[in-house]
Amino acid sequence: MALSIDLTGRVVLVTGGSRGIGRGITEAFSLAGATVVTCARSEAEPFPGTTHVTCDVRDPDSVQALVDGIVANHGRLDVLVNNAGGAPAADAATASPRFHDKIIALNLNSPLLVAQIANQVMQAQDSGGSIVNISSISAHRPAPTIAAYAAAKAGLESLTKSLAMEWGPRVRVNAIEVGLCRTEQTDDHYGGDEKVARIEQTIPLGRMARPEEVGNVAVFLSSDLASYVSGASVGCHGGGEPPVFLHIQ
Repeated sequence: MALSIDLTGRVVLVTGGSRGIGRGITEAFSLAGATVVTCARSEAEPFPGTTHVTCDVRDPDSVQALVDGIVANHGRLDVLVNNAGGAPAADAATASPRFHDKIIALNLNSPLLVAQIANQVMQAQDSGGSIVNISSISAHRPAPTIAAYAAAKAGLESLTKSLAMEWGPRVRVNAIEVGLCRTEQTDDHYGGDEKVARIEQTIPLGRMARPEEVGNVAVFLSSDLASYVSGASVGCHGGGEPPVFLHIQ
């Protein structure tokens, strides 16, 4: 029997929702009927039917204005997807303290900040709310060249469990552990189609994720189908990353 999720009437905020994985998440919520607001530090062309707002998710005043605007325009906030994040590659031995501070601020501190402000709204609603934090498979394995990013994502998953316990029963908090995902930057980042194809051969499901597949998991976690799911970290990584020795001939 076919099963669909209808989020008509629900208001969703997706940080970093204008491109990459964030745009796939935005698309999935939009197709489920939700009213979607995205934000980023820069202007962007919104996904059809959605609204985009400029906001620095590291700045408390900017985030407060963003959430206040959503409530003023739509009367509520039902779902927050903390997607904004990322990090350029850097040698942990030589990267500056300022560099590491910025990575931690974006990938750990800012999700906590946005969640705090969204939670204030959700706790006052009869229907409560749902927060989904976008984590990474890097949180669970050594991550050379992105050490601070991986540590921040590990912290984000710990934070997810703590907030789920503190903010329940009215607000559910979950995380998605995302693996390799094809976006508009994939070929440039990994060095072209041939190298991407070789990387995909190492993934148990044989390919990288599509952004909307991450979005589908976020939609599920935000829906009534997941009404008893909180404090969970759900893998969306195609089966994970096999040990290197399996590929050495």
